[in-house]
Amino acid sequence: MFRLKRAVAAGTAVILLAGSLTACGGSGDAGVTGQTSRTSGAKSTQTETRTAAAQKSTQAETPQVSADTVDIVDVNSTERPFALSVNNTPVAVKVQTGLNRAFLIYELPTEGRTSRLLALFKNVDDDLTVGTIRSARHYFLDYCFESDAIFVHYGWSHYAEDAVRETGIDDINGLTDSPFWRDNPENLGNDHTAYTSIAQDKACAEEKGFAPDADDASDTILLNYDPGDVDLSEREDAVSADSVSIPYGADHGTVFTYDSESGEYDRIVNGEPNTDYYTGEQFTARNIIVEKVSHEMTDDNYYWNIGDIGSGEGYFITGGKAVPITWSKEDQRSKTHYYYADGTQITVSDGRTYIEVQPDDMETTIS
Repeated sequence: MFRLKRAVAAGTAVILLAGSLTACGGSGDAGVTGQTSRTSGAKSTQTETRTAAAQKSTQAETPQVSADTVDIVDVNSTERPFALSVNNTPVAVKVQTGLNRAFLIYELPTEGRTSRLLALFKNVDDDLTVGTIRSARHYFLDYCFESDAIFVHYGWSHYAEDAVRETGIDDINGLTDSPFWRDNPENLGNDHTAYTSIAQDKACAEEKGFAPDADDASDTILLNYDPGDVDLSEREDAVSADSVSIPYGADHGTVFTYDSESGEYDRIVNGEPNTDYYTGEQFTARNIIVEKVSHEMTDDNYYWNIGDIGSGEGYFITGGKAVPITWSKEDQRSKTHYYYADGTQITVSDGRTYIEVQPDDMETTIS
């Protein structure tokens, strides 16, 4: 059984450029004031920054994909993904929907020892409903930039507001933009009731003038994909991984249990199967990456900074096996790279990947 509690990680860094918000097709909350329109200069800054980041990524390490077909995501498409901030608060987990259409999902720690999901959707052409949608945290942008994603959220912390405006990231915000609605079948608090759809997000992005495509397909793909299944069993450091427990706090955590027949891991949250509220479908992962990060309180002593810039330790889990890995990320706009113990980059199986960004003072248990 593996147990990993602490990893080496550097403090966070935020690169701040220029940007602001605009509305598309109407406003979300009529009471929100003081929003300014994104200028053409801000759009050009975003495009120039994306081009520069693409050149840097190409000069560093470009994801390698087999010539065979990968089913989970079109690795040859330049279409930019949408990264949606999805509610994972314990009371609202039961109303999640649409997650099994994401190709990559981050679970990110938040204040109060809870977590939020950042779900990436690419080449989804139907009117898929996803929710519920929650507010942004400033370090969520670090993971959007990795895939040149358009960021979709409903509200923000004041740190995230500053980061969105100053980096000029392409974003769609429920406070000012229109592709959101509320539904409350479980009589939850208002914060837990906002939904969106990928089709409406695409229409809003077009109206706001966001570039629909990246400069290169590799800019939108974080990981190296094997068109089949990666076999970790022959690696000397591999152990059995039928159960993976990833707590984020004393009363909040994720467990993945392996189904050897399907090759998938069923996701369990706070002791209950994590299923789609509207379809009843079990949420699953084929790959799990645990990325251990440090954290500290922000200046207001409420929100968190996390150490996702720098390097650290973690695990890669697939096919009922797990191996220890390391990770590194140079700056806010660069990709996180994940390495086996021998220093080679990991390759993931063709399937959905959950990247569990876990505080390094919480213990991961693999058995």
